[in-house]
Amino acid sequence: MGVLAVLALLAFGLLSQSEASLEIGDPVPDTDLPRLGEEGTGRIDEFRGNWVFINFWASWCEPCRQESPALERYWIEHRDDDFVMLGIDSRDLTDDALAFIEDFELTYPMLRDGDGKRSEAFGMRGFPESFLVDPDGNLALLRRGPVDDEYLEANVTPIISDAAPIPGGPDG
Repeated sequence: MGVLAVLALLAFGLLSQSEASLEIGDPVPDTDLPRLGEEGTGRIDEFRGNWVFINFWASWCEPCRQESPALERYWIEHRDDDFVMLGIDSRDLTDDALAFIEDFELTYPMLRDGDGKRSEAFGMRGFPESFLVDPDGNLALLRRGPVDDEYLEANVTPIISDAAPIPGGPDG
C-alpha cells in the first residue's frame, strides 16, 4: 500500500508539472478560495503586511501527515511575530481534509483548492510544497517536499526575524 502511495505521488508530480514556475522575488498568484471548514472565501493578500508561510497539502499525502505537527508547533510559536501559517488543501475531498485538520489539531487558517488550479499557478510539482511570502506579497523561500522543525528554524526563522536572509533560498 505504501509503495502504491509513493508511486501515485511520483506520477502526480510528473503529470502535474506546470509551465508556471515562481522564482524568488516574484509576486505570488492570488485568488479567492473557499475557507476550509468555515463560511466564505479567503485570499493570500488578506495577510499582506505579514510573512505568510503557505503550505499546500492533501489528506492522502503521507509526507503531509508527517510534517503537520511541526507546522502547528511553528505556527503556535511565531503567530505573534507578524507571521501567518496558511494551509491550502488541494486535490482532496472536503470531509477527508476536515478529518485531517481534526486529527492533527491544526489551528492555523485553511483554504481549499479542490480542483488544484491554485497549486498549478504556483508551479507545484508534488505534495507537500511550501512557499514563504514576504509582507509585500513576493516569494521569499520555496520548499519542495516536507519540512520539519529543523528546516523551519534554520531557513524560515532567520528570514522572518530580519536576520540575514538566505540568498535565493533552498529549493530542496
